[in-house]
Amino acid sequence: MSYQRPQVAVLAERLAEPRRHLHVVAGPRQVGKATLVQQVVEAAELPVRSASADEPTLRGPEWIEQQWQAARLTAADAGKPGAVLVLDEIQKIPGWSESVKRLWDEDTRARRPLKVVLLGSARLLVAQGLTESLAGRFEILHLPHWSFSEMRAAFGFSLDQYLFYGGYPGAAPLIRQPQRWARYIADSLIETSISRDVLLLTRVDKPALLRRLFELACRYSGQVLSYTKMLGQLHEAGNATTLAHYLDLLGGAGLVVGLQKYAGDVARSRGSSPKLQVLNTALLIAQCGLTLAEARSDGEFWGRLVESAVGAHLANAAADGQCALHYWRERNQEVDFVVKAGRRLAAIEVKSGRAPQAHRGIAAFAAAFKPQRSLLVGGDGIEPGDFLSRPVLHWIAA
Repeated sequence: MSYQRPQVAVLAERLAEPRRHLHVVAGPRQVGKATLVQQVVEAAELPVRSASADEPTLRGPEWIEQQWQAARLTAADAGKPGAVLVLDEIQKIPGWSESVKRLWDEDTRARRPLKVVLLGSARLLVAQGLTESLAGRFEILHLPHWSFSEMRAAFGFSLDQYLFYGGYPGAAPLIRQPQRWARYIADSLIETSISRDVLLLTRVDKPALLRRLFELACRYSGQVLSYTKMLGQLHEAGNATTLAHYLDLLGGAGLVVGLQKYAGDVARSRGSSPKLQVLNTALLIAQCGLTLAEARSDGEFWGRLVESAVGAHLANAAADGQCALHYWRERNQEVDFVVKAGRRLAAIEVKSGRAPQAHRGIAAFAAAFKPQRSLLVGGDGIEPGDFLSRPVLHWIAA
């Protein structure tokens, strides 16, 4: 595939700088982290040593030491230009951040020309290791799910194809074989993310509950569901704290998130019922068993899919730190998405058909919080394809 994501230029620029930083590329599985790094190092024409810790049996810190020492020899042979060490799925090594800190600091003192790129698919675990041990030594490049404009440019996706098949580049060649495509999403993406990025690396007392929670979040994507109702649907004895924790883990793996209600008060917001949201519509479709034609002919389902795609577009921007994302509801008045970027606040409503002539939720929210911008996507507002083709900040901060 010749298409290059915009982050390629960002990482290339960072690696070319004389100052030394650890470069961390984080994002969900199968969004092209390894491919991006390969494109950058090939263009830089630097010798590179690459290794992955993505194995069924966890490696130990000595593995990092072995890879690092080999890369030091490569850098020494290359002379002044140095070399690049790429370690993939770094979060799977117990105590990885302490080992990296020690080796990085040794290189800094010895002035070795070794550049280091770390890749990780479990965002929460990567972030935890960075903040605990590597403060001041790293820069993160977040690689989100592929957007509509990227899937269109790389694979010629139409809007309907993107809404239905989502933004996984590895699955794109399989869309003409729907059953094979669905198995790829289920086996290579969902199961691998849950088993290797969540259950293998984090203490989960009820793994069956976490899996059923993921399925529930896909089925109810775009809907606000109280933790009590979730437990009822899951037929499981538990509590809201456990479900909230499991949603955080699933969000860290790039699968689904639970959006909190906007209240202008963080403490009140955290106690609200979450709005379930997939981060890639392929996850929703893989669970439903419908064909594209069947989904398109079901107006209610297609409307939910459009809202989930808009929500995923916004949620991926939020995961990248571009904005904060919430929903809002008071009694029978609701706003689908509330986006805050810096001091700018925007209310976004999504409609799949002709929009009603009055939007009471938007009006009530505007009266209470005075957002700088209120947007309607779909209906007689912004076309969904146009909204999904542009970065979120284009709509919020422009």
